[in-house]
Amino acid sequence: MKPRTKKKLEIIILLSLIWFVITLPLPWVLTAPPEAAQTQLLIILEITVMVSIPFVILAIVWTVKPELTT
Repeated sequence: MKPRTKKKLEIIILLSLIWFVITLPLPWVLTAPPEAAQTQLLIILEITVMVSIPFVILAIVWTVKPELTT
């Protein structure tokens, strides 16, 4: 893999992970009762992933072809 391609891939992965972590309401999940928190966490994760997919795809496309932003 070329160094430039590897660098882009690392940036995409890092930004995707940051996006997913920021979008989770962790304080709410951590303060909920344990039995309720488990099912709620799974539902929140599913919703977060579904909402985040278009943003992650846009970030990948704009990283690969920045001329599409104009």
